[in-house]
Amino acid sequence: MSSTENAAMEVEATAEQKQAESHLARNVKFLERGIAAAEVHYTHRALRTIFSLRKRLQSDVLAEMIATHASKSNSQSVADCLQHAAESLGQKHVVGPATKVCEPEVCLFLCLLVQLYHLDHNEHERGAKLSDVLVGAALGLQRRTLDPIVSRVIFYYSRFFEVAGRLADARPMLLKALQTATLMNMKETKAMVLTLLLRNFLNYKLYDQAERLAAKSSFPTDAPNNLLARYLYYMGRIEAVQLNYSQAQMHLLEATRKAPSTPATAGFQQTVHKIYVIVELLMGNIPERSLFRTPVLKKPLQPYFELAQAVRVGDLSQFQDVVSRYQDQFLKDQVLILIQRLRHNVIKAGIRSISVAYSRISLRDICLKLHLDSEEDAEYIVAKAIRDGVIDATIDHEKGFVKSAEVHNVYGTSDPQHAFDKRITFCLGLYNESVKSMRYPGGDHRKELAYADEAIKRERELAQEIENEEYDSDSDAMDDAMDEDL
Repeated sequence: MSSTENAAMEVEATAEQKQAESHLARNVKFLERGIAAAEVHYTHRALRTIFSLRKRLQSDVLAEMIATHASKSNSQSVADCLQHAAESLGQKHVVGPATKVCEPEVCLFLCLLVQLYHLDHNEHERGAKLSDVLVGAALGLQRRTLDPIVSRVIFYYSRFFEVAGRLADARPMLLKALQTATLMNMKETKAMVLTLLLRNFLNYKLYDQAERLAAKSSFPTDAPNNLLARYLYYMGRIEAVQLNYSQAQMHLLEATRKAPSTPATAGFQQTVHKIYVIVELLMGNIPERSLFRTPVLKKPLQPYFELAQAVRVGDLSQFQDVVSRYQDQFLKDQVLILIQRLRHNVIKAGIRSISVAYSRISLRDICLKLHLDSEEDAEYIVAKAIRDGVIDATIDHEKGFVKSAEVHNVYGTSDPQHAFDKRITFCLGLYNESVKSMRYPGGDHRKELAYADEAIKRERELAQEIENEEYDSDSDAMDDAMDEDL
């Protein structure tokens, strides 16, 4: 490599370093402005630039920023966080020349960038040690503007333990964080910790503990959509395992609607739709074919499409063939336990299609079509389907055949009413959530109103004084005119 190319690379690196420093300085100004105005949206504005900033993060730039904000007048918790952040970067921490006190928001923001630096460079042990210190210090600070930063610090704290394969070790600190966030009314932190705890329990298949946690805690209504979508997905998985398929379907469907439809969320959409398809099949519904034709979902949902086809036809041998071919994929997606429950649904679907196609059919023919072992099994399965309301038919045990009842007009039943009620409930819920999520102006306009009231009051007083002066001048003029007449 020539010296010219080396010089060009050094100049480019210096330019990127200066750009990163300017972005960091601008984010610090946003945080300071949010502290002064006690507004959280300034903090969110600074956090939105993290993902573009993390690509240009360098240890020298971070160490320099930490040294810049280090001061002897800092509080003990802030000084400890900066000290551990500098040591994790391999820098000897020296108290800088700053005389201004470093605010906790700025300190945690810089330490959050150090967390990202360790995560991107696979320095998981350093990141876990630093995160442990940061979470302990953050939970002791009671400031409203810290809420968004603390939630992200806790997220990466759990992420370090998950990557290291020690996710269970993070559970005590997460439970403590949930208690603190609830007492301090830190809504975003509480929402983040709840999703992390559910993920922690589901990772070890502790479904009962996850259900008890969800039952005894309330998810914040005004939490960000990304956290709400993840929470709904975890709740859908829990409800599906607990046999509450209607609730699971509602949660998973809401999760797909809450998550943004961008290329960055393609993985989340694929994961949610895999379980959603299984839940739909367990409820006796067949997902629409258009779902499997979506470009983002077409390839990942191919095994589930073949599974849905087997369930729709009611072919038990085809269903078992699909399960055996894609067993490794289903194990990886953690849905095999749900798919094993579909065997009864396949048989029910087959019986339903036979009941529609034949007004009268023998038990032996049913046994051959569904690939059952004996006519007694077919008789038992048909009797159970009649009891569950899957088909409307009667069994003649003496002659060994099944007679289907006449097909009724669906519009003469209450099914359309239930469908409309479900749609209306969804629309009303969407309207209520939209009204709740609307942003209203803060308290700054009240000062302007007070100034306006004072100005109107002064104008009225001035008009009254002018009126009095005009009255006095008119009175003097009348007196002068009377004197002249006399």
